[in-house]
Amino acid sequence: MKKKKLVLSFPEKIVTKPLTYKLVKEFDLEFNILRAEITPDVEGKMLIELRGDDEQINRAIEYLENNKVSVQEAGKDIIIDRESCVDCGECTSVCITGALSLDKKSKKLVFDRDECILCELCIDSCPLKAIKVKM
Repeated sequence: MKKKKLVLSFPEKIVTKPLTYKLVKEFDLEFNILRAEITPDVEGKMLIELRGDDEQINRAIEYLENNKVSVQEAGKDIIIDRESCVDCGECTSVCITGALSLDKKSKKLVFDRDECILCELCIDSCPLKAIKVKM
């Protein structure tokens, strides 16, 4: 099973159309909404993770694009500078998904990239600026 994080941009004319439910119903995909900013009759942006067969994911992307949804692979990534990080755990207090945690035994910072929703709250919380976004 393949996983793909995508950023969907919905133009104002289609922001209220129920397009994403078809990802499950017609393309047999699992999807998780990681982040969403939707304003009816204005625009919408959504970060989703799709899971399923590669062919089905590609067909679903084609379906979305045919319905005027802009689809981009999530190009951002959180990077932790292990040279600068002192494992203080400040970032773990703002990480809403638990992607950042301290290992109970070693007391070292652990980053689970699959849980990260790229909210970037951790960046400002790091007193040493050891967390950055890679584009």
